[in-house]
Amino acid sequence: MTDHIGIVACSAEGAALCYKTICVEGAAVLGPHAHPEVSMHTPSLSEYVARLEDGDIEGVGDLMLASAEKLARIDADFLICPDNTIHQAFSHVEPRSPLPWLHIADVVTAEAVRLGFERPAITGTKWLTVSAVYPDALARRGLGFARPEAGEIAEIDRIIMDELVGSDFRPQSTAFVLGVIERMKQEGCDAVILGCTELPLIIDASNAPLPCLDSTRLLARAALKRATGAG
Repeated sequence: MTDHIGIVACSAEGAALCYKTICVEGAAVLGPHAHPEVSMHTPSLSEYVARLEDGDIEGVGDLMLASAEKLARIDADFLICPDNTIHQAFSHVEPRSPLPWLHIADVVTAEAVRLGFERPAITGTKWLTVSAVYPDALARRGLGFARPEAGEIAEIDRIIMDELVGSDFRPQSTAFVLGVIERMKQEGCDAVILGCTELPLIIDASNAPLPCLDSTRLLARAALKRATGAG
C-alpha cells in the first residue's frame, strides 16, 4: 500500500517533469509499470503571475490552498509543489493546509548537505532568486549561498517566463544560463540550485560547469520515497 501524492502545480513543464519522474522512477521501487497514485491540480498560470507581479504573496498562498483543498477531497495523503517561486507563500499555506507538505527548498538543501556542498548558487525566476526561500533553508543547515548579478537575474527570469514555461527551448538561452553558472563557479560556488522547475529541461550534469541540485527531480524522488516508505 502506498500513499496518494497530491501535486499542487503552477507551471506546466515543471509540474509535468515532476509527475513523470514519480511515475517512471516508481518502477524501481515498486516493480514494472508501478508507481504510487498521483493527482495534480493547477489553476491558470496567469492567476499566479498576476499575484506575483502585484507582490500579493497571500494571494499566491490562497491559490495553493485552493488546490490543496481539492486534492484533499480526492483523498491525497500529502502534498508537493513543483514550483520554487510560489514557496514564498509557504508560511501562509502550511498552518491552514488540510494536508502535510514536503517543502522543495528543504528537500534540495538536504541533498546539498548529503553531498557536502557549502556554497551553492541560486538560480530561478527573479521572484525566487531575490527571496528568502533558499537562503532561509540553507542557513538552517549552516550553508552559504550566492545569487547571480542583477542583470543576470533579469535575463534568466526572462528566459524562464518568456520561453521555458511555454516549451520554447533556445540554444542561446541555454548558453547564457551556463555562462552565469560558470562565472559563479569562478567566484567560489561549489554547486548550482536549479531553483526553477523548468531549468532542468536545459541544464543538467551533461552541460553544467557545476554539480546540479535539480529541484524538480529531487522533490519527485522525495515524494516517491515518502509515498512508498522506501529508504
